[in-house]
Amino acid sequence: MAHPKRKISKSRRDKRRTHHQATPKTIAICPTTGEPHLYHRAHWSEDKLYYKGKVVMEKEDKPKI
Repeated sequence: MAHPKRKISKSRRDKRRTHHQATPKTIAICPTTGEPHLYHRAHWSEDKLYYKGKVVMEKEDKPKI
């Protein structure tokens, strides 16, 4: 197992980590519903699941027993 020979200081460690900054997630607008959603993700709108502007699935109502 790898083991460091010397301790790396907090400032040296943090300097290295500054280059890995997260970017904000990109939001797309659905051409069919006009609602914002994440890219490459299906989204629910009015009990329908949309992906790439097309209805993929509809919500089923289960009978209450």
